[in-house]
Amino acid sequence: MSRIASCMQQLKATNRKALIPYIVAGDPDAATTLAALQAMVKAGADILEIGVPFSDPMAEGPTIQKGHERALESGMSLRKVLALVQTFRKTDDKTPIVLMGYANPIERMGYAAFADAASAAGVDGLLTVDIPPEEAHELNAELKRVGIDNIFLLAPTTTDARAKQICELATGYLYYVSLKGVTGAGNLDTAEVRQKLAQFRSYTSLPLCVGFGIKDAESARAVSETADGVVVGSVLVNAMAESGAQSAPAVAAIITNIRQAI
Repeated sequence: MSRIASCMQQLKATNRKALIPYIVAGDPDAATTLAALQAMVKAGADILEIGVPFSDPMAEGPTIQKGHERALESGMSLRKVLALVQTFRKTDDKTPIVLMGYANPIERMGYAAFADAASAAGVDGLLTVDIPPEEAHELNAELKRVGIDNIFLLAPTTTDARAKQICELATGYLYYVSLKGVTGAGNLDTAEVRQKLAQFRSYTSLPLCVGFGIKDAESARAVSETADGVVVGSVLVNAMAESGAQSAPAVAAIITNIRQAI
């Protein structure tokens, strides 16, 4: 059983919801990122979602775009992200790690080479924003070969037919994008989230986690009433930008607050 499946199973057995924080690897540098990841686990994070910096992060709002820019300026790359994960694994072999990023760096490395390197580093899941399900089969096969879960996005505009197709390909969990926009944008409509999750549950037994609109304890609590987990990103990336060397305690405080709320 994968780390993600085991984690989700344990959470369900104890009637708890998954707390999945997102920060960008290398923002502002690798050492600060590592300290922040470790601090968030201690504060109650269940799964870590690590952003792989990219020059054109189309799904991101201004806050996370700037995080990608800072990470690239610090010299972070896909291979260095994998090295960061490998370092994290020296002290934590339990917490699941999901890489979230874009197709270009993975395609440049090659699907098979990436899958082998990610598995060796200790990566458990991959969420590639700009690879649609129709084009995911080759990458999916390589990830399955090494036991890495392929996490797919569902959106408010996803049709029934497409949702079924995505659910058939996905493993680990599904990530529901709660807003018709980029990360950090708009107001969260919890009633619509509840309705869409109920629809998607008829297509899959995988856990459904929600992101793109959870900014604080209140919004996390509201979403967790119907979701299996919450993904928190922009508020953490903003804290990393504002806190610099003190990022670890800053993001840990946010995670502690949200953990208590859900």
